Amino acid sequence: MATKLPEAPRVGMVSLGCPKNLVDSERILTKLRSDGYAMSPDYAGADVVLVNTCGFLDSAKEESLEAIGEAIAENGRVIVTGCMGKEAETIRARFPNVLAVTGAHQYEEVVGAVHEAAPMPPSPFVNLVPDAGLKLTPRHYSYLKISEGCNHRCSFCIIPALRGDLVSRRPDAILREAEKLVEAGTKELLVISQDTSAYGVDIRKEPRLWKGQEVIPHMTDLARELGKIAPWVRLHYVYPYPHVDQVIPLMAEGLILPYLDIPFQHASPSVLRAMKRPANEAKVLERLKNWRAIAPDLTIRSTFVVGFPGETEEDFQYLLDWLDEAQLDRVGAFRFEPVEGAAANTLPGAVPEEVKEERYARIMEKTAAISAAKLQAKIGRTLEVIIDAVDAEGGATGRSQADAPEIDGEVFLRDAGHLEQGDIVMVEIEDADEHDLYGVPLDEA
Repeated sequence: MATKLPEAPRVGMVSLGCPKNLVDSERILTKLRSDGYAMSPDYAGADVVLVNTCGFLDSAKEESLEAIGEAIAENGRVIVTGCMGKEAETIRARFPNVLAVTGAHQYEEVVGAVHEAAPMPPSPFVNLVPDAGLKLTPRHYSYLKISEGCNHRCSFCIIPALRGDLVSRRPDAILREAEKLVEAGTKELLVISQDTSAYGVDIRKEPRLWKGQEVIPHMTDLARELGKIAPWVRLHYVYPYPHVDQVIPLMAEGLILPYLDIPFQHASPSVLRAMKRPANEAKVLERLKNWRAIAPDLTIRSTFVVGFPGETEEDFQYLLDWLDEAQLDRVGAFRFEPVEGAAANTLPGAVPEEVKEERYARIMEKTAAISAAKLQAKIGRTLEVIIDAVDAEGGATGRSQADAPEIDGEVFLRDAGHLEQGDIVMVEIEDADEHDLYGVPLDEA
């Protein structure tokens, strides 16, 4: 007679915020799956729902609270984790029925809360986790977190209060994870942390053996080794410290993608001082020129804050003029928003909301024009593209090396029904608009 296994409790997950939170969610789900839990794609089928919250901005906190409320209304059995875990009293005051509240990257506490809320029936037969762990992204790309926390104290940011100071992962552990991800089908590794350029400053004198050779915990060394493992390696959240210059030759060699995500936040010296931004004395424009001389296809994406306390019209115009010179490829902008606990809240010179809106519109118009011109220049070129989706009508959607998933543009293809998700193909670019490219895959010789 066959043994009937007990039915495993089902866990639902709502993951909010940045890719760093997404990685936390993947780790939590991987651990729960290894413990035998099943995953539920909806509220109705879940025995307990996890809400991984974001607390970076007040608007993000409100979104997190709304998600918690929805999960309670739809399911009733909710565990809260993530950045808003620091505000357990606020959460419990609004939602007294939550089962547990834990902080960011407190994996053991979250898993323990799930075990308590939905105990696993004992069974020696259940162990269903792939070596690469469970993923919340498509199979062909994966986020790879290399550190937690941040050593900076930017006046508008509360991340150090939420996640603590920088704690770097061992390089051999990162490379081992990267290898497993690639073995499981990952074609593109997206390297993330709060400050990727600072990777290893806390463990710099602790090299680790990897495949018989020592690897120093340093961004350049790590990027070089990752480039040997995955077809595409993309660097996010890079501060422009001097040693970033060492990474550009790796891009020229084709080891890592010619792409840097650098959160400049502003250009005006007075605003940067008020923000307490690191590396604000760097001769950024000159370095951008030098980088592009080494890696001509280098794509630089960035984010900027408009309406920061004390920002004058002269400061904002300085930023617009700087953007004209910098010619950044991809730009996102945010209106300044006070965050509880941030030092910037007490700064003088609050900018009226209508002025923020007007400046936001102007910076988006400026950067859209720059983007459109840069993409127009790609018409007629042949670019390498990774395929994200193929439709039933013979079209496909992908991304060039200049495009990170979900935040940058896309490449829309015709005559691409023979392709599959995760393929990396050569594409002739036929058209462009402000943000996206259009093209056709080339027949392989």
